[in-house]
Amino acid sequence: MKDEIVQIHHIGSTAIKGIYAKPVIDILVEVENINNVDNYNEEMKSLGYIPKGEYGIKERRFFLKGLYNRTHHLHIFQRGNSEIERHINFRNYMIKHREEAKKYEKLKKELALKFKYDIDSYCIGKDSFIKEIDEKAKLWANKNKNVKCFFSGKKKGTHSINKI
Repeated sequence: MKDEIVQIHHIGSTAIKGIYAKPVIDILVEVENINNVDNYNEEMKSLGYIPKGEYGIKERRFFLKGLYNRTHHLHIFQRGNSEIERHINFRNYMIKHREEAKKYEKLKKELALKFKYDIDSYCIGKDSFIKEIDEKAKLWANKNKNVKCFFSGKKKGTHSINKI
């Protein structure tokens, strides 16, 4: 798959220093052509990843590593997909706005206690907060165009999927 990769980004709560996060690393992978990703499902399985297809988000390919003891989520999008910018803006905004990150942390802890065995309700509980931050993050990012993405200096094809 390395020939398809354009950029790799660490996203999700583990990318936001100083806040509580489940021990699952979310990685966003930008690729040249999303349709080619399905050709690598067997290779990804051999590395311990479970292919889930779009998994609720159009034009995404989603992979889990570990079924009951998950360690990684791979969110793969084609270059230019608006979800890439949304995820990166959210992460960067939360890194720069500690008070918002702490509110998010508090909400996640409350929801985790309330919906310990109900991941769908946990996700629904975060939804309105995430949408609110997405709007703020988009405005903030437009004012701060010089914020760089992690790994943006890497050349195409130099990222090893084995290290994810």
